[in-house]
Amino acid sequence: MSESIPAIWTVQRTIPSDTAIAADFVAEVVDVMASREWPARDIFRVQLAFDEAIVNAIRHGNRFDPSKTVDVEIQCNCETIQIRITDQGAGFDPSSVPDPREDELLEVPGGRGVLLIHELMTSVQYNDVGNEVLMLKVKGDSPLDDDDDDEDDE
Repeated sequence: MSESIPAIWTVQRTIPSDTAIAADFVAEVVDVMASREWPARDIFRVQLAFDEAIVNAIRHGNRFDPSKTVDVEIQCNCETIQIRITDQGAGFDPSSVPDPREDELLEVPGGRGVLLIHELMTSVQYNDVGNEVLMLKVKGDSPLDDDDDDEDDE
Protein backbone atom coordinates (compact mmCIF):
# COMPACT_ATOMS: atom_id res chain seq x y z
CA MET A 1 0.00 0.00 0.00
CA SER A 2 1.27 3.43 -0.90
CA GLU A 3 2.55 5.62 1.93
CA SER A 4 0.29 8.49 0.80
CA ILE A 5 -2.93 6.49 1.30
CA PRO A 6 -4.41 6.89 4.80
CA ALA A 7 -4.91 3.63 6.68
CA ILE A 8 -8.59 4.41 7.22
CA TRP A 9 -10.83 6.14 4.69
CA THR A 10 -13.89 7.69 6.29
CA VAL A 11 -16.62 9.57 4.49
CA GLN A 12 -20.00 10.96 5.45
CA ARG A 13 -22.07 12.16 2.55
CA THR A 14 -25.66 13.18 1.94
CA ILE A 15 -26.78 12.52 -1.61
CA PRO A 16 -30.02 13.34 -3.42
CA SER A 17 -32.46 10.62 -4.42
CA ASP A 18 -30.71 10.17 -7.76
CA THR A 19 -29.39 6.75 -8.80
CA ALA A 20 -26.79 8.30 -11.17
CA ILE A 21 -25.11 10.07 -8.25
CA ALA A 22 -25.32 6.85 -6.24
CA ALA A 23 -23.54 4.96 -9.05
CA ASP A 24 -20.68 7.48 -9.00
CA PHE A 25 -20.38 7.01 -5.23
CA VAL A 26 -20.26 3.23 -5.61
CA ALA A 27 -17.43 3.61 -8.16
CA GLU A 28 -15.53 5.81 -5.70
CA VAL A 29 -15.78 3.14 -3.00
CA VAL A 30 -14.49 0.49 -5.43
CA ASP A 31 -11.44 2.68 -6.09
CA VAL A 32 -10.84 3.18 -2.36
CA MET A 33 -10.98 -0.57 -1.72
CA ALA A 34 -8.64 -1.29 -4.63
CA SER A 35 -6.12 1.24 -3.30
CA ARG A 36 -6.13 -0.70 -0.03
CA GLU A 37 -5.40 -3.96 -1.87
CA TRP A 38 -8.75 -5.68 -1.34
CA PRO A 39 -9.18 -8.83 -3.46
CA ALA A 40 -11.28 -8.39 -6.60
CA ARG A 41 -13.92 -10.86 -5.37
CA ASP A 42 -14.48 -8.87 -2.15
CA ILE A 43 -14.59 -5.58 -4.06
CA PHE A 44 -17.20 -7.04 -6.41
CA ARG A 45 -19.33 -8.26 -3.50
CA VAL A 46 -19.22 -4.92 -1.70
CA GLN A 47 -19.91 -3.09 -4.96
CA LEU A 48 -22.98 -5.23 -5.61
CA ALA A 49 -24.32 -4.97 -2.03
CA PHE A 50 -23.64 -1.22 -1.76
CA ASP A 51 -25.28 -0.53 -5.12
CA GLU A 52 -28.33 -2.63 -4.19
CA ALA A 53 -28.69 -1.01 -0.77
CA ILE A 54 -28.32 2.57 -1.97
CA VAL A 55 -30.70 2.06 -4.90
CA ASN A 56 -33.20 0.46 -2.48
CA ALA A 57 -32.94 3.54 -0.24
CA ILE A 58 -33.64 5.82 -3.20
CA ARG A 59 -36.30 3.68 -4.90
CA HIS A 60 -38.17 2.04 -2.02
CA GLY A 61 -37.28 4.29 0.92
CA ASN A 62 -37.42 7.76 -0.60
CA ARG A 63 -39.57 6.71 -3.59
CA PHE A 64 -37.40 8.86 -5.88
CA ASP A 65 -38.68 11.96 -4.04
CA PRO A 66 -36.28 14.76 -5.07
CA SER A 67 -36.91 16.57 -1.77
CA LYS A 68 -35.51 13.60 0.18
CA THR A 69 -31.89 12.59 0.63
CA VAL A 70 -29.85 9.52 1.57
CA ASP A 71 -27.13 9.71 4.23
CA VAL A 72 -24.14 7.43 3.75
CA GLU A 73 -21.30 6.81 6.19
CA ILE A 74 -18.39 4.59 5.22
CA GLN A 75 -15.23 3.46 6.99
CA CYS A 76 -12.79 1.40 4.98
CA ASN A 77 -9.37 0.09 5.92
CA CYS A 78 -7.25 -2.80 4.69
CA GLU A 79 -9.31 -5.45 6.54
CA THR A 80 -12.91 -4.21 6.89
CA ILE A 81 -15.43 -1.91 5.30
CA GLN A 82 -18.52 -0.69 7.10
CA ILE A 83 -21.33 1.08 5.23
CA ARG A 84 -24.33 2.76 6.86
CA ILE A 85 -27.14 3.97 4.58
CA THR A 86 -30.10 5.92 5.94
CA ASP A 87 -33.05 7.09 3.86
CA GLN A 88 -35.91 9.41 4.79
CA GLY A 89 -38.64 6.88 4.08
CA ALA A 90 -41.07 5.23 6.48
CA GLY A 91 -38.90 2.11 6.69
CA PHE A 92 -39.80 -1.55 6.45
CA ASP A 93 -39.68 -4.76 8.47
CA PRO A 94 -36.84 -6.86 7.01
CA SER A 95 -38.27 -10.00 8.61
CA SER A 96 -41.47 -9.56 6.57
CA VAL A 97 -39.66 -9.75 3.23
CA PRO A 98 -40.59 -13.08 1.64
CA ASP A 99 -37.82 -15.46 0.64
CA PRO A 100 -37.57 -15.19 -3.17
CA ARG A 101 -36.24 -18.77 -3.28
CA GLU A 102 -39.68 -20.15 -2.34
CA ASP A 103 -41.23 -22.09 -5.24
CA GLU A 104 -44.18 -19.72 -5.64
CA LEU A 105 -41.85 -16.68 -5.82
CA LEU A 106 -39.19 -18.00 -8.20
CA GLU A 107 -40.67 -16.28 -11.24
CA VAL A 108 -41.87 -13.14 -9.47
CA PRO A 109 -39.69 -10.13 -10.31
CA GLY A 110 -38.17 -8.18 -7.42
CA GLY A 111 -37.65 -9.08 -3.80
CA ARG A 112 -34.12 -10.41 -4.17
CA GLY A 113 -32.10 -7.39 -3.04
CA VAL A 114 -32.34 -7.95 0.71
CA LEU A 115 -31.37 -11.62 0.31
CA LEU A 116 -28.49 -10.70 -1.99
CA ILE A 117 -27.09 -8.14 0.45
CA HIS A 118 -27.19 -10.68 3.29
CA GLU A 119 -25.42 -13.27 1.13
CA LEU A 120 -22.65 -10.90 0.02
CA MET A 121 -21.76 -9.12 3.25
CA THR A 122 -20.30 -10.46 6.51
CA SER A 123 -23.09 -8.90 8.58
CA VAL A 124 -26.18 -6.79 7.90
CA GLN A 125 -28.28 -4.99 10.49
CA TYR A 126 -31.31 -2.71 10.22
CA ASN A 127 -32.47 -0.07 12.68
CA ASP A 128 -35.84 -0.49 14.43
CA VAL A 129 -37.64 1.70 11.87
CA GLY A 130 -36.15 -0.12 8.89
CA ASN A 131 -34.89 2.97 7.10
CA GLU A 132 -31.23 2.36 7.91
CA VAL A 133 -28.95 -0.53 7.02
CA LEU A 134 -25.50 -1.17 8.46
CA MET A 135 -23.37 -3.53 6.38
CA LEU A 136 -19.97 -4.94 7.30
CA LYS A 137 -17.57 -6.83 5.06
CA VAL A 138 -14.43 -8.48 6.41
CA LYS A 139 -11.70 -9.09 3.84
CA GLY A 140 -11.60 -12.72 2.78
CA ASP A 141 -14.99 -13.58 4.29
CA SER A 142 -16.81 -15.11 1.34
CA PRO A 143 -20.01 -16.81 2.48
CA LEU A 144 -21.06 -17.67 -1.08
CA ASP A 145 -17.90 -19.69 -1.72
CA ASP A 146 -18.04 -23.43 -2.06
CA ASP A 147 -15.30 -24.73 0.25
CA ASP A 148 -14.37 -27.37 -2.31
CA ASP A 149 -13.82 -24.86 -5.13
CA ASP A 150 -10.54 -23.07 -4.56
CA GLU A 151 -9.53 -22.77 -8.21
CA ASP A 152 -11.04 -19.34 -8.83
CA ASP A 153 -9.79 -17.55 -5.72
CA GLU A 154 -7.99 -14.91 -7.79
